Amino acid sequence: MLDALGLDTDAETVYRRMLADPSGGVAEFGYQLGMTETQVRDALDQLVDLGLLAESRDRPGALRVVSLEAGLEQLLRRQERDLVRRQHALAMSKAAAARAIAEYGDLQPNTQTDGAERLVGLDAIQSRLEELTAELRRECLSIIPGGAQSQASLDASRPLDQEALARGIHMRAIYQDSVRNDPATHAYALWTTQRGGEVRTSPVLPPRLLVFDRTTAVVPIDPTNSRLGALCTTAPGIVASLVTLFHQTWDTAVPLGTAHKPTAPENITSGERELLKLLASGLTDDVAGKRLGVSQRTVRRQMSALMERLNAVSRFEAGLKAAQRGWL
Repeated sequence: MLDALGLDTDAETVYRRMLADPSGGVAEFGYQLGMTETQVRDALDQLVDLGLLAESRDRPGALRVVSLEAGLEQLLRRQERDLVRRQHALAMSKAAAARAIAEYGDLQPNTQTDGAERLVGLDAIQSRLEELTAELRRECLSIIPGGAQSQASLDASRPLDQEALARGIHMRAIYQDSVRNDPATHAYALWTTQRGGEVRTSPVLPPRLLVFDRTTAVVPIDPTNSRLGALCTTAPGIVASLVTLFHQTWDTAVPLGTAHKPTAPENITSGERELLKLLASGLTDDVAGKRLGVSQRTVRRQMSALMERLNAVSRFEAGLKAAQRGWL
């Protein structure tokens, strides 16, 4: 009961014994309380330090119990002084931190300007994601293209996702269909769903993105090379557009664990299907044409015809509709 006042268990036990009967020596106390003499001496020393025991004037060399009210009042005053001291130290630390930030802020390569922050390198990205995850209040949306994720990427994400899910954050993630065939990434996606997250997959995905509470978004500077860094933005227009992109992709994706039931291919040649696959994998018209043995102009003409048949206004939409029809 008195641990809140700074007494450990042994000290409180000896103090209660002294309140009941202060007579007796260390050996007698130890015998009566089931403690060693060392434990009793340490407890007595602690009580003296706390001001609950003082030297007896009637019995030189012996100890007397200080008035209970006076002793406890002294303990409370000591705690108040300690609290004031700690508050002062905290204020000094905050001031020192503010001075350090002001002094060295201009030297940091990852600084924020007009609501956008350029994060250079994987370490800078990881640090910013840790901060954003800790600040999460409601929701995290993510699109994770590229199929199988590296073990290093999964290991870096796990503690952040675990902490957020444990706080009840609503997490939704979209992977590419191919992760269903990668044991490590598939296991991680299942681990997410088992803790309350939602995961879907799609054969075609836009570049990687993360949106935190619909107020902050993180996207790669170069989608083909994540090591170059990322852009963190709080610009409302950009964030809103990325949220819309996420929902459009989410609506056409398939929940993890749901089997695909593609419709039978209709009016599509093997060459057109292969063209869709190559372009969906991120290849340029020129590279896809070389893979198929046709010119870049032919690739564009075929793709234009496919978009018209799919009633799609963009290649990304064409890829989604082709997947829905079972063409991919």
